[in-house]
Amino acid sequence: MRIPAIFCSLFLFAAPLFAQKHQGAANPLSGLDTTFDRVLKTFHVAGFAVAVVEKDSILYANGFGYRDWENKIPVTPHTLFAIGSCTKAFTASLLGILEQEGQVNLDKPVRDYLPSLKFYNEQMDNTITLRDMMCHRTGLPRYDFSWYFFRTSSRDSLLGRIRYMEPTAGIRERWQYNNFMFFAQGMVVEKLTHQTWEENITNRIFRPLGMTESTLSIEDMVKQKDFAVGYGLRKDSIIKKLDYFKEIHAIAPAGAINSNVLDMSSWLKTWIHGGKYHGKEMIPGTYATQAISSQVVIGGGLPSKESPDVYFATYGLGWSLSSYRGHYRVEHGGNIDGFSANACLFPADSIGIIVLTNQDGSAVPAVVRNIIADRLLHLPYKNWTTQLHTQDEQARRTLRQAEAAKISNRKPGTHTSHPLQDYTGLYNNPAFGTFEVSLKGDSLFASLGNEALWLKHFHYDIFIPVRKDREDGYDTTGGDESNKMQFDMDPAGDITTASIPLEPSLNKPIVFTRAPKGKPLDSAQLQKYVGEYVFGIGAVTAKVYTKGKTLYLFVAGQPEYELANIGPDKFTITSLSGYTMQFVTDAQGQVTGLMAIQPNGTFKATRKK
Repeated sequence: MRIPAIFCSLFLFAAPLFAQKHQGAANPLSGLDTTFDRVLKTFHVAGFAVAVVEKDSILYANGFGYRDWENKIPVTPHTLFAIGSCTKAFTASLLGILEQEGQVNLDKPVRDYLPSLKFYNEQMDNTITLRDMMCHRTGLPRYDFSWYFFRTSSRDSLLGRIRYMEPTAGIRERWQYNNFMFFAQGMVVEKLTHQTWEENITNRIFRPLGMTESTLSIEDMVKQKDFAVGYGLRKDSIIKKLDYFKEIHAIAPAGAINSNVLDMSSWLKTWIHGGKYHGKEMIPGTYATQAISSQVVIGGGLPSKESPDVYFATYGLGWSLSSYRGHYRVEHGGNIDGFSANACLFPADSIGIIVLTNQDGSAVPAVVRNIIADRLLHLPYKNWTTQLHTQDEQARRTLRQAEAAKISNRKPGTHTSHPLQDYTGLYNNPAFGTFEVSLKGDSLFASLGNEALWLKHFHYDIFIPVRKDREDGYDTTGGDESNKMQFDMDPAGDITTASIPLEPSLNKPIVFTRAPKGKPLDSAQLQKYVGEYVFGIGAVTAKVYTKGKTLYLFVAGQPEYELANIGPDKFTITSLSGYTMQFVTDAQGQVTGLMAIQPNGTFKATRKK
């Protein structure tokens, strides 16, 4: 269903739930309804909620617009939103609690506590500490496409990808945001406490703070009475429903919390009071001080002409820090499909502000936060709605102009070097995962998680992946030429790899190794291959085993290899090119041995009895 681009009206529902102080003409929060009505219209947002905290009191809490745009169900202070990366301060705080309990030292190598975590090289293994991970100074760039597109429910599987992630800076050399490092902190918590991250958040933070309505999964959120639907914008102004990002369990410690402004007010009160809630210490005071103190510089530079009184940008432990118009500001944003958030406090002023919205990649949390901060801090008026909307429009205009100015290097009239069937198969990179290329009709498609990307032919063996819009389908005229997928072949002429620029900061594409796809086998069928195989005279032993419906091979001192069936008793190693495992059977069909066919030769192994 298409929604008109022109809005007739957007209503503000009810009076603020709280307005406990600053009553009368001197109330700095008076008139917010009118102001936020303008924000709703200007940014074409479905809805948002806001709460303001001063010391132990909630000064203001209200909902605006709709939590469900189609059914016109209003936002309330109890409406649950996904808070995205605002989760990070929760996860880091668990480690602060464990440090006080003597279970961990933030400045020792993280592998002292989580040996299964391996980095790209030995220096990183021996040097990177929990503190480095908590303030994004490990040298690793984001690698976000790994967890976003190559989804898994297994945290162990996600942890195993880190060892293949190449750094782009030295340890503690510069700030580089990385969700994997916060996910790994959650794994440390689980290892030390023998409880899940979810159990720790619930028992150590949610319950003590009375955050009874907050949840840790989309599945639990939508079971509640009051939750928001997520939206984006089509053509910069038409509100469009988005799917929830449900497959967030594995990466959850980096951004899976769903909450409302009332529950989050308790969280902000705790930080305003240095870790105490209603007089009782919930977060160790020494840790709380470190967390909201500068640990690494995000970026240097002078204040801008537009905002000369907004300056310095550093990062603490799960919090971003800056000077805002002469006041010390601690905050963190959050973004996940259909939702944006901002949790903010001014510790020296004992003020906290939480803004949650069901709009994807929205400027609304920053606009609303700044409007309220200026009023409470008695700062000169600034039209943040106009200023940030103008900046947004200028950024979009610049992007459109840049796109229009691009000159395509496409060579028209070219063809692929192989029949399309030859490009099909499973493509694996150990830092990301596996995707499948299949042929449907006369087109190739790449399956990444729940998405089927149409591979639009560009030229030669190069394609452009095109995402499918839930309403408009595939845009046959579209496609981002900067994200081309290139297929390559070996000297024998076989398609062996696909390269995609999935991590911009690496300045080189990510290479996925191809394995032909064979007939899927169930767990029972794979059992015939399980066992130990000895190469030579007991020199090397390989173990073959299953996990669910997948067969694996392991040799001591090497990583675990996933095997994919490509024919009768024949498998390929998904992460390596040119490595095939042919199982040998007797007249009765019993497996007796293994032939490892490799680029450097063929090696025979006998199965242990």
